[in-house]
Amino acid sequence: MSIVIKGARPYGEGEPVDVLIEDGVIAAIGEVNVPEGAEVLDAKGQVLLPGFVDLHTHLREPGREDTETIDTGSAAAALGGYTAVFAMANTDPVADNALVTDHVWRRGQEVGLVDVHPVGAVTVGLKGEKLAELGTMAKGTAAVRVFSDDGVCVADPLLMRRALEYSSALDAVIAQHAEEPRLTVGAQAHEGEQASRLGYAGWPASAEESIVARDCLLALHANARLHVCHVSTAGTVDVLRWAKERGTKVSAEVTPHHLLLTDDRLETYDPVNKVNPPLRTGGDAEKLRAALAEGVVDCVATDHAPHAVQDKDTEWAAARPGMLGLQTALSVVVETMVKTGLLDWRGVARVMSERPAEVGNLAGHGRPIEAGEPANLTLVDPDAEWTVRGAELASIAANTPYEGMRLPGVVTATLLRGRITAREGKIC
Repeated sequence: MSIVIKGARPYGEGEPVDVLIEDGVIAAIGEVNVPEGAEVLDAKGQVLLPGFVDLHTHLREPGREDTETIDTGSAAAALGGYTAVFAMANTDPVADNALVTDHVWRRGQEVGLVDVHPVGAVTVGLKGEKLAELGTMAKGTAAVRVFSDDGVCVADPLLMRRALEYSSALDAVIAQHAEEPRLTVGAQAHEGEQASRLGYAGWPASAEESIVARDCLLALHANARLHVCHVSTAGTVDVLRWAKERGTKVSAEVTPHHLLLTDDRLETYDPVNKVNPPLRTGGDAEKLRAALAEGVVDCVATDHAPHAVQDKDTEWAAARPGMLGLQTALSVVVETMVKTGLLDWRGVARVMSERPAEVGNLAGHGRPIEAGEPANLTLVDPDAEWTVRGAELASIAANTPYEGMRLPGVVTATLLRGRITAREGKIC
């Protein structure tokens, strides 16, 4: 099967060129002859990027198919420009063994819209008491290479040390939800002026920063790879910079909502703004944006967290934390990073495709747009805008914090190994 993308601008640079794709691989770039029977995709000068990779997605299957499934989550991902996602382990049953992780992998392959890579749990049942079957999951069909108890911190330092040591032997990475649980008992929002004024129990920045510092030291001494999930504070940026300067094998992600939204949103008491870690201050968001541009924070990850209406449309304290993110991620990055001049389109490729693929050990994703490379691609109209409507998104849930917002940047096509999975806002 042949596809020709006519008039695209790779990385938004230079004059438009044609891209010939044959058998799932980029065959030629420049002026190409359209093979007989080839499908033609008219890019009209739009930006061509490597397909996005999300290190942090909650697909809820198995167990909570009322909020999301691998089918609907994959559709949301493809429409958002993603060609690979990592599905977190806090399912029911928990993905703490190869039976579950292999099931998630196979379901992703059956759906076929994006590559779904299961994340294995670090501890059995996410309980933080004993290590899960890391080696068995790594050797299974899914070949798991990312392990996380996301949603729960691996708080025991000895257990975390052991996990790092084992993961090093597996060429894997431990992704930590950095939250010292004794500092966040009953916490409802960022500990600061807004929470105090509105009567929310505070979630201190030190609860994140102390775990990140501890784990960076453990990773350094174990010579292991650590990934910090959803960085949210300015202090964590300082810890990461210090750790990287010492040679620690640490990477980190920031979510789109922590780049754009702040705890000013608490004014409405709307639980759609409840997330873990919580929305922080404007100063935190500013430093996170600068750290992403600099590379101290490596990549953007959505922490896409769909919830049923009854779990969000309730009083704040009872509401589940989490937000949708797959279909809005690029637009928020454009709003916060591209329009502000902090990143160009090659920078967007770095933080949304190349670095996440490297962290997740994905050989076929995040590759350069060159002849001979896999055709995992995303086409973006940088000048278009769209209005976010939760009910119109592909996810079963509708808990988007961007409801009614007009955002820049529209994904017009996504290709997985040369096959169009999404086009003009519709799944192919």
